[in-house]
Amino acid sequence: MANTLIVTGGEPLHGTIALSGAKNAASKILLATLLSAEPSVIHNVPMLGELDITAEILGHLGCRIDRRDHDWTVETSTIARSSIPQLSRRNRLPILTLGPLLARTGEAEVPVVGGDAIGPRPVNYHLAALKAMGADVEVTEHSFRARAKRLHGAEISFPYPSVGATESVVMAAVLAEGRTVVHNAAIEPEVLDLLQMLQTMGAIIELGTNRTLVIDGVEQLHGTQYTVIPDRIEAASFASLALATDGDIIVSGACQADLMTYLTTIRRLGGGFEVRPDGIRFFRQGRLTAIHIETDTHPGFMTDWQQPLVTVLTQAHGQSTIHETVYEDRFGYTKTLQQMGAKIETSTDCWGQLPCRWWAHGYTHSCQVTGPTPLKGTMIEIPDIRAGMAHLIAALVAHGESRLVGVEHLDRGYQDLTTRLQGLGARLKRENRVD
Repeated sequence: MANTLIVTGGEPLHGTIALSGAKNAASKILLATLLSAEPSVIHNVPMLGELDITAEILGHLGCRIDRRDHDWTVETSTIARSSIPQLSRRNRLPILTLGPLLARTGEAEVPVVGGDAIGPRPVNYHLAALKAMGADVEVTEHSFRARAKRLHGAEISFPYPSVGATESVVMAAVLAEGRTVVHNAAIEPEVLDLLQMLQTMGAIIELGTNRTLVIDGVEQLHGTQYTVIPDRIEAASFASLALATDGDIIVSGACQADLMTYLTTIRRLGGGFEVRPDGIRFFRQGRLTAIHIETDTHPGFMTDWQQPLVTVLTQAHGQSTIHETVYEDRFGYTKTLQQMGAKIETSTDCWGQLPCRWWAHGYTHSCQVTGPTPLKGTMIEIPDIRAGMAHLIAALVAHGESRLVGVEHLDRGYQDLTTRLQGLGARLKRENRVD
């Protein structure tokens, strides 16, 4: 069955759209419930394919799950098995279960990492940290295996503030013996959401200065009730949609504190925003003008914000540059924008103030956009979630009809997207066909 989204663009979008819970926080929080034998209730869980994979992982490990709309009751009184087979879809979430499984059973085996095709995502930080905490780790062609009678605290320094590795170490450390200190930790809002959830379960976690985390292991954790934060990636996607189409959209639930860098960026671009009690309203203040952007770890400009904003920059006056420093290969989606009429040039050079870690490695990680340019509808094959949003925004800006194939990628990142965008006046419909 192939999912196709048929889009007729060229009209400004107006109205209110509500945010879902943050996918990247909800999946980790649900995995963290494995750390206790007691039940937990997690609220504001988005209805997404990514969360179906999370449920598949939990169910395989013996977890009982009661899903009622956005509220999940999760209980793993006993770990049924300490290994996770290949899932229905490759995903990088299983690596994050190593810590909880080692804490509960003393052993773990998970499949190799998968996920979106946006460049390699090595797990060496995860595995090196577990080794430092006393685990015996074995890497095979298809899996990662680990054993430890009980993990112990360690001092861990990351060469780069990896989100996944930080989450992995924290979930391993909360039940370890002694103190774990993590230097150069990731401090993204989704990471802090996980830390706060673990704190409500009884974990002892201190957020220090200069990206330092201090975790004192405890003997056991208890169940909790916790509400997942709103999705800041969705918020920026819908804001970019307002700016690109010259519309006016209220993003209900958007949190200013989580979007400060994005808000400053769009203000420099010529976009406007109004912080309201119920969220943030986004619109153009006048003519959009070119800017320079460099992605970075939080609190910098988020890598998942750049794809939708590049589509906005096709409608801005002048030459904009984007320097991607988080992932080494994330501009493949611009070829489709070029086919739609955008003037975009990519480069392996660092088009930023300083060379980044991809300097001289041959990765295409810089981009120049010259605008404004009219876009025309075309056939689009979506490669991943965030590229898909950039393509969808381009289709809604473009004159004529576009057909987007691979909509399942969007479904993984954006809940009930077709209906929600139709509520803003978007002219789009889904078509399912059997190949």
